[in-house]
Amino acid sequence: MTRGIKHTFESSKQDINIILAIDLGKFKSVACIYRTADASHRYLTVPTRPAALHDLLVDLSPDRLVIEIGSAAGWIKDLAEALEIPIEIANPNHQAWRWKHVKRKTDRDDALKLAQLSAMNQLPVIELPGARVRQWRSLIGYRWTLVSRRTAIKNSIRSILDRQGQTMPSGKSGWTSKAVAALRLMSRPLADVQADELWRGQLHIELQALEQVEGLLADVESKLESLAQADQRVEQLQSIPGVGPRLAEVVVATLDDATRFKSGKQVGAYAGLVPRQYESGTMSRQGRISGQGHKLLRLLLVEVSWLMRRYNAKLRAVFDAVCRGCRTRRKIAVVATARRLLVICWAMLRDGTRWREPVAT
Repeated sequence: MTRGIKHTFESSKQDINIILAIDLGKFKSVACIYRTADASHRYLTVPTRPAALHDLLVDLSPDRLVIEIGSAAGWIKDLAEALEIPIEIANPNHQAWRWKHVKRKTDRDDALKLAQLSAMNQLPVIELPGARVRQWRSLIGYRWTLVSRRTAIKNSIRSILDRQGQTMPSGKSGWTSKAVAALRLMSRPLADVQADELWRGQLHIELQALEQVEGLLADVESKLESLAQADQRVEQLQSIPGVGPRLAEVVVATLDDATRFKSGKQVGAYAGLVPRQYESGTMSRQGRISGQGHKLLRLLLVEVSWLMRRYNAKLRAVFDAVCRGCRTRRKIAVVATARRLLVICWAMLRDGTRWREPVAT
């Protein structure tokens, strides 16, 4: 049987003879070699290193490789594709993968469960993009890590001044060039301050850290800008009034291939913007949003949706229709707006179109 990366996993059990399921660990991994013909299996322990896993795949030549999503899933996927071995990547957050009320849970049990679910074609799998998209996503996430560091440093500076009875302008006005220059006048190198003015040394260190983080953030954003300019889809989404480069790049990098979603409901569920469903007998109600999926994508969509009332008439109408003039429904309305915005972005990427203003009726 000729192996291929585009191998379909709906094939019968006779097409898959050997499944190699690996429970990945940081230093060592447990591999389960599962035969679908008689459900027999055996275990191996291998180092979690590219060379060791490469040799294992070459020696066994399995019909399918099964792993869980994790930090090592990317390079293992690349390794399997280079060897033309079909791979399934399991989603451990799915309900079918939860371990409840069990007396034993080991690495071998995990590997065997991966193999068994895969053999029955019941394994909850996720789509892992190629190396280029994974690196892009990683850099986007790193930018937000730097933003969080900058926020923590600013909060630390405010805390230092509060303990000394000093005041700072609130909001962005506290971080203008003039305001930062005033902070530098109050700071001193830690080696030069007396024991009763150590706060000035702390302030000096925090200002240095703030300058370093802002320099790193500028370098990352410059690289992201060049990547966005090279991708027409990012510019395409920025044609939506109110959508900037940061949200556009997150949507493009997260959705990647828009054609893999069949409907807008799937896209909303992918970002965790759909309500939880509770149904039993005659009772059927909806709860809060599921909160599953890509956290950064959901965060940015909600943040931008608060501003859509100012820049986008169509989405402002969605907000007003759900809010119905009631202040207690504002959060519900902004989530509905975020979901509609994501569906619009997905439809534009799927169809290759730009934003069109709605025709007045």
